[in-house]
Amino acid sequence: MAQSLSTPGGPGPPPTNPLNMPLVKLLLTAILCSLSYFVGFNGINYTTTTTTPTVIQTRDCLHQLNSTTDEQHLHYSSSSPPLDLNTHHTLRLTQDPTKTLPFFNFCPTNFTNYLPCHDPLLEKSFTVERFFHRERHCPEEGKERVKCLIPKPAGYKRVFPWPMSRDYAWFKNVPFKKLTVYKKSQNWVRLEGDKLVFPGGGTSFPMGARDYVDGINRIVPLKSGSVRTVLDVGCGVASFAASLMDYNILTMSIAPRDIHEAQVQFALERGLPAMLGILSTYRLPYPSSSYDMVHCSRCLVPWTSYDGLYLMEIDRVLRPGGYWVLSGPPISWKTSYKGWQRSAKDMENEQINLEDLARRLCWKKIAEKDTIAVWRKPTNHIHCIQKLKVWKSPQLCAKPDPDAGWYRKMELCITPLPDVKDVHDISGGAIANWPKRLNTAPPRIRRGTVEGITTKYFNEDNQLWKKRVSYYEIILKSLSHGKFRNIMDMNAGIGGFAAALAKHPVWVMNAVPIDANEDTLGIVYDRGLIGTYMNWCEAFSTYPRTYDMIHATGIFSMYIEKCDITDILLEMYRILRPEGAVIIRDHVDIIVKVKSITDRMRWNSKILHTERGPFHPEKILLVDESQAVYIGSGRRHKLLPS
Repeated sequence: MAQSLSTPGGPGPPPTNPLNMPLVKLLLTAILCSLSYFVGFNGINYTTTTTTPTVIQTRDCLHQLNSTTDEQHLHYSSSSPPLDLNTHHTLRLTQDPTKTLPFFNFCPTNFTNYLPCHDPLLEKSFTVERFFHRERHCPEEGKERVKCLIPKPAGYKRVFPWPMSRDYAWFKNVPFKKLTVYKKSQNWVRLEGDKLVFPGGGTSFPMGARDYVDGINRIVPLKSGSVRTVLDVGCGVASFAASLMDYNILTMSIAPRDIHEAQVQFALERGLPAMLGILSTYRLPYPSSSYDMVHCSRCLVPWTSYDGLYLMEIDRVLRPGGYWVLSGPPISWKTSYKGWQRSAKDMENEQINLEDLARRLCWKKIAEKDTIAVWRKPTNHIHCIQKLKVWKSPQLCAKPDPDAGWYRKMELCITPLPDVKDVHDISGGAIANWPKRLNTAPPRIRRGTVEGITTKYFNEDNQLWKKRVSYYEIILKSLSHGKFRNIMDMNAGIGGFAAALAKHPVWVMNAVPIDANEDTLGIVYDRGLIGTYMNWCEAFSTYPRTYDMIHATGIFSMYIEKCDITDILLEMYRILRPEGAVIIRDHVDIIVKVKSITDRMRWNSKILHTERGPFHPEKILLVDESQAVYIGSGRRHKLLPS
């Protein structure tokens, strides 16, 4: 019989289980946790790359990504070595549509300079009255849309880097000789071997654009920072705009497609802001009070015709206190009428009518010197309203909707300025001088013009885009290496992206979609930036291969139910230079759909996380062709060092 461990005089307790003892439980738990850690450690694969965001693998499981499970399939780089949490099994899924759908074909070579909304073949269907045939006339969706890739011209070369491009362009990139012949005596552009040279001449400035601009500076305070945004109507090859850059002034140059082939294309090839446009029937696609100065150098606009309709449109887009600068007929008619092949009497009457029209717009003529005349728009309409009560016409617009600038017909009335309390006040509020105005909440925000956009929102948006652009500089090295000049922002908001890029030698065309929730283009202009209204179901008013980089935030979410997003992507291909780049930000589901199309376009694209990391559903589709060009039918070749 075993020895009893009970106390004398009583029955013993049941035997004790050591596993129930607290200290033993704690010890076992520690051992199990340690084993789990080491087993897990051996199964985890660490990476060493910490500087470049890693590409999201689009194969196999990409269609399953969402905001809660994408960390199962992604690499993510952060300040510490990231974990490889990819699944390591293969799941047979529905076949990738890009494997069954063919590549898009290249268009025939006669489409090299195709302008969908300014096609000379379509122009023949419209009246030439008031040059209406030169307005935008876009193909109907699904009927006349070109479903092929616009080819580059034979011998295309990477454009000259800025600022060299200001003075030089490759002839084979814009192979048009008409201007070199028609304007030879006026020194617009010369053909020297395989290069086009822009010496800075112009019809109204025989001594050169710089001398001409210096003459304007003696009348208008160009150096003060009060003049930042300028509209040049009938721009030629934009030598005027190029010279204004010496004054840190940003110019939107517009001209129609006409017999002087590709003026706007020349301007953009030089790295200067420009778009196709004409004063005809519709308002210009800009908000009211957007330009500090508007310029016309023998632009051939019939200013006094149609009861002054076109000058009223200039008044609409001109900022309170802004300047209108005119050179060419009828200015200096006494010494120039013979060269214009006009009679002295006709020229004198035209000048009288122009002076009267400007007076009825309440403009004040501040100078006429040599070939240049300058008027100034009033800073408010207090005195103007009193005068208009006496004059029969024009009157203030009854329903102005001053910022409507997309297929809105011009009206024979003066766009009223916001009310002020004192005759010395500036309607709408004073704008800060450049460069302070870029990051100062403008008057349109301070007075609550756009619902929901406050000074706080403005400041937060600025910080957000600084962070995003810093991230772009990591994933797109060419951005900070000076390889881009012309940039398109397809959904500009209040211009935060463009403002964050101000440190780089670039300019941004800030497009505000007419389908956006809010009209913010006026704010963009108040910041000293430029842009346009746009419907991305249509083609943009520019030539092919005119933008180095395209940025698109939420565009495809905005338009996926409105039109075929394939057409939007083909339009992006048309306007992007062969060595360009594209950054598309959108929800991951949209990004995957877009990539299935860009793969068929032969774009080298990859999906990345945004700066928000792997757990956020917004992703980036990056297309970077800055190290390659497309030759022939689309074969990609690396560029050799020059």
